[in-house]
Amino acid sequence: MDETVPLLRDEALEVPIKAASTDPNIVDFDPKGDSENPRDWPITYKWGIVSLLAFMSFTVTFTCISVVPIANGMIADLNGGKSQKSASVLLVTIWELGEAAGPLLIAPLSEVVGRYPVMNACNLLFIVAIALAGVSQSVPLLIGARALTGLAVASNVLNPAIVGDIFTEEHRGSAMSLIMLAPLTGGAVGPAISGAIAQDSGWRKVLLMCGVLAGFAELLFLLLFKETYKVPILRRRVDRLRKETGNHALRTSFDAQDEGNANQFRDSILRPLLVFWDSSILQAISLFGSLLFTYFYILTTTLPDVLIGIYGLSPAMTGVAFISFSIGSAGSIIVMNLTLDRIFIKLRKGNKGVGLPEYRLPLAILGAFTMPFLVMAFGWIAEYRLPLPILLIDLALIGNTTMFGFLPVTAYVVDASKLYAASAMTALIVTRCLMGTFLPLTTAPLVRQFGFGYAFTLLGGASLVLAPIPVFIFKYGAKWRQSSKYTADDADE
Repeated sequence: MDETVPLLRDEALEVPIKAASTDPNIVDFDPKGDSENPRDWPITYKWGIVSLLAFMSFTVTFTCISVVPIANGMIADLNGGKSQKSASVLLVTIWELGEAAGPLLIAPLSEVVGRYPVMNACNLLFIVAIALAGVSQSVPLLIGARALTGLAVASNVLNPAIVGDIFTEEHRGSAMSLIMLAPLTGGAVGPAISGAIAQDSGWRKVLLMCGVLAGFAELLFLLLFKETYKVPILRRRVDRLRKETGNHALRTSFDAQDEGNANQFRDSILRPLLVFWDSSILQAISLFGSLLFTYFYILTTTLPDVLIGIYGLSPAMTGVAFISFSIGSAGSIIVMNLTLDRIFIKLRKGNKGVGLPEYRLPLAILGAFTMPFLVMAFGWIAEYRLPLPILLIDLALIGNTTMFGFLPVTAYVVDASKLYAASAMTALIVTRCLMGTFLPLTTAPLVRQFGFGYAFTLLGGASLVLAPIPVFIFKYGAKWRQSSKYTADDADE
């Protein structure tokens, strides 16, 4: 198994253009410009693709989060009028369990057959899963359909890869910023709209709207999207040239290197486990980052009970309250876009011009020691029924702190893992998804046993225990990383 081949490869970096000149039978793009090379496509079309990816990201998050304020009602409707808190929580979080399988399956499949067929197949499965949820007549079928919907999400895995396919490294930032902001928008408007629709027309109409959005997005993909992955594009060119010239020795440089689609697919699935198992620093940072991100699901599955049961809000107004979390998240992304690279550059200058992955972590340290107290505050605000604006401000700060803590962690994992970044990120995503699926199930029993105040004090205390992890990595991570061949400084040599 070649461990140095990332899950989603930048083929333009792996195979130099000059390979075509050393072997006349190697077919490659024309380095002077090639209309079939995705990086040479018109800039307007490239940004059209980015807009399409952003719209699908919006749709995915809209579909995921729109059930949060109405989950209790959905379960009660299918359960003879009886609400079941564990089922309501699982209805929201099971999505993450499906998404955990995505990076393991979708990424390697896209390298075997290309982005276009995988993206469209996943989008169609996404639509079918939404429809299945919409016609469900039992709680298990509804929860199963939601898991299938999460499994079908291709955008989280393929969006960065597609941006890498069509843009050079120095032009990817703006595209990724747009794609990053789209889910925040979907997460903000989804609960607000779904709460109003469910209150007037029922929860099935919410899923119908999600299906219509996903169907429209897929129609645009079928009409406008083209294959962006270099390997299948060049292989089609080889097939065409073989027919035109009769030269069956023509091939791509990837054909000479490939160990076979089956082996490549197998290795891509196994590699994240190997990287995660070997690197204790990756295990530690994944545990910290995953818990921090899981608070989003803990709070969103608890918030309807607080807003409806304690503050007496309607489902529609409960959905509107979710906007405060998205406002906080969006604000933190703006701050990080302005400061993350500047902090790195300043620390690098102080280290004689040598940059370290650990220089990505100062904002994560801030988030690590802020989050526990914000989570505790949420519980005590609900316990003492403090004014609603205080609760919403706390929720916005939690959204802000979640991004402060988690996004620098992802940047650190990429920088520290170098050639193994895709495998390391997959391990991080799977850890986050598993924790996000099951940890929120503990919230309702804790609240029943201790009340909101002490329950969220315990939950916040868990992150306080893990808060020193980014501090320890910031101080000692450069040495700690050397214990694993996947994060050692010479891993890319």
